[in-house]
Amino acid sequence: MENVLRPMIVVGGSVLLTLVIGWATDRLLRKADERHGETPLWGLLRRARVPYQLVLCAALLRGSYDQAELFEDHRVGIGRILTLTLIGSSAWLVIRIAGAVVETTYSRYARASHDAARVRRVRTQVTLITRVVAAIVGVVAVAAMLLTFPAMRAAGASLLASAGIIGIVAGVAAQSTLSNMFAGLQIAFGDMVRIGDTVVVDGEWGTVEEITLTFLTVRTWDERRITMPVSYFTSKPFENWSRGTPQMTGIVYWHLDHSAPLEAMREKLRDILRECPSWDGRTYTLDVTDTTPNTMEVRALMTAKDADDVWTVRVTVRERMIRWLVLEHPYALPRVNTADATLPGSRASLDGGGNRRAVADPRPDRG
Repeated sequence: MENVLRPMIVVGGSVLLTLVIGWATDRLLRKADERHGETPLWGLLRRARVPYQLVLCAALLRGSYDQAELFEDHRVGIGRILTLTLIGSSAWLVIRIAGAVVETTYSRYARASHDAARVRRVRTQVTLITRVVAAIVGVVAVAAMLLTFPAMRAAGASLLASAGIIGIVAGVAAQSTLSNMFAGLQIAFGDMVRIGDTVVVDGEWGTVEEITLTFLTVRTWDERRITMPVSYFTSKPFENWSRGTPQMTGIVYWHLDHSAPLEAMREKLRDILRECPSWDGRTYTLDVTDTTPNTMEVRALMTAKDADDVWTVRVTVRERMIRWLVLEHPYALPRVNTADATLPGSRASLDGGGNRRAVADPRPDRG
């Protein structure tokens, strides 16, 4: 009976104690979260309850397993499994706690700052720092797991002796990966591009959605995702519309007849912009920028507070101006000249469709 009760008491007690401590800790964190709603730290720490309970259970079982006298023939293997579980769950818990602290710090900064560009910069840095911390903790945890095996400790000297050659081979083999990792750190702390920035890469307009140490994801205007290596942004030119101030100037072109009423168009542009909520009210202009034998190029400039608003202003001005010209000044639209050339001794007349045509002079030759 003792051989049955002892394992049940040890194992069951460890599991029960883990559940009780985990429940009590979760209740305390929940009350702290309700009492201090201005900070998300306590709510974020509640996400770590699973690795927290794993650490408690593994630690209790590892410390009391010898007294359980269960599976005596496999004591070493079970002890090693518990040790590996304890190391892995501890690393998981550290990553969750570090992520909660970093996220809380960022949330406080985002609420206190009124500079959207700086907030996006900090967000990018926080994201990459969290990934670096997770990678470092993961590597340390794997190394600690490997050191629990005696064969690994015995082979340490030979591994250190060959570390130089292995490092050179790994560096050559992973040259692209390493360059992307360093490029990711350069982007994070060099303020080249940030999460939420509006960029144009390879002719595609979109918003930076995710930045990691090796790749960057751009969400295009039509909801596609373009995944690119971060080294692209450190080696090739690209447009960052959110760099500096988010204010932008939009351009709209029309190709019109030379008789287009420019002054009336300027007044109409002013009226359109005043009715458009996306226009920031800074400035607008309308000028003739080029001419051809048949048309002239008219350019309108207008400002907006960011890339989204400048797009809305451009399409609004283009559509409403064309509609106004069609209704009020149709002669200003470009036309194709289909008249025949007037021959010597001929006079021009209009056909039934309103087009000019050459008509022979009916007068006899007096010569």
